[in-house]
Amino acid sequence: TGQIEASSQEAAIALLQKHGLYVTFLGEVMPPLYAKRVRIFERVPLKDIVLFSRQLSIMFKSKIPLLESLKVLSIQTKNSDFREKILELSEEIEGGTPFSKALSKYPKIFSPFYIAMIKSGEISGKLSEVLGYLADHLEREYHLMAKIKGALLYPSLIVLVILIVLAVMIFFVIPQLAQVLEASNTDLPFFTKIVITSAAFLKKWGWLITLGFIFLIFFCLRYSQTKKGKRFFDKILLGLPMMGPLLKMIYLARFAENFSTLISGGLPIIQSLETVGDIIGNTSYKEVIFKARDEVRKGVPISSVLSQSPEIFSPVFIQMTLVGEKTGTLDTTLMNIVDFYQKETDRAIDNLLNVLEPVLIVFLGLFVAGIMLSILTPLYKMIAI
Repeated sequence: TGQIEASSQEAAIALLQKHGLYVTFLGEVMPPLYAKRVRIFERVPLKDIVLFSRQLSIMFKSKIPLLESLKVLSIQTKNSDFREKILELSEEIEGGTPFSKALSKYPKIFSPFYIAMIKSGEISGKLSEVLGYLADHLEREYHLMAKIKGALLYPSLIVLVILIVLAVMIFFVIPQLAQVLEASNTDLPFFTKIVITSAAFLKKWGWLITLGFIFLIFFCLRYSQTKKGKRFFDKILLGLPMMGPLLKMIYLARFAENFSTLISGGLPIIQSLETVGDIIGNTSYKEVIFKARDEVRKGVPISSVLSQSPEIFSPVFIQMTLVGEKTGTLDTTLMNIVDFYQKETDRAIDNLLNVLEPVLIVFLGLFVAGIMLSILTPLYKMIAI
């Protein structure tokens, strides 16, 4: 008798039988309520997957068996949820399941691109090289996402300050000053009346407007999860004045890097296009990539299909793809495109921040100054009288 920790009953039986034990009864032991973990907010961040891939690549290159590598990584991993998944992976592999098939059981952690790359490495016998490609690719994706999040942090703080200032003015400052002005029976300026009326309206109905705004966000999020909604919002985002060109560069870099990595890993071009289309993240690009996949089956070059959508594929991208197809070095050419667009993306993010930060600061200053002037000007007139 005793207890053993395993991902399933089958895995527990297999482990016990390896120790020469004959199982007569096996049941699940329910932990006490206080011992259960709340998994609502638990997730595996991209940083952990990047670290996992890089360490697995290094260990595999050092000729350490996959099963042993996974067990070592499970001990080193700090994220308890990810640690469990790695242990379950090791149990699956110990039972004879291929690595790619074991990974496919966790689609929320490992993307179709990740699984396709591992599968190609298993088929070609180049799993060590493929793990290296994956680690490099995920590190570039992580650094790009970290840069975008860092760029959005300061503007978000400014917007938060604006909302806090607005709330303080509406609920505390303006009502008290309005009482003084109304008691004086003076003729108020038109702008002052607008500010006082707006503040009173927001104080009374602000909760309803907030609920409506939350409902609108919820509706947009739900609608964006449908095919029609996603296509609608994807087109709108690509058409925005400053954000659109930046997003196009990000999607082009993502397409080039993913496609190049898959080809370098040994996947056929058609399968690579299908995998990239599934993970590109934008409907407009997905439709063109899937069209290219269908046309490649007929013998049409990829560049000729991309040239039919000049609004989302730049002439430079199309020309470089054409050169890669003609010279037979498409994977290398695409990585050159990735380097070019990553530098352009960094430059575009910096330029956007250089414009956005002062605009938001000036807007915040004018916003507060306008409200204060509209209230304080009648007070100064009262004092002068």
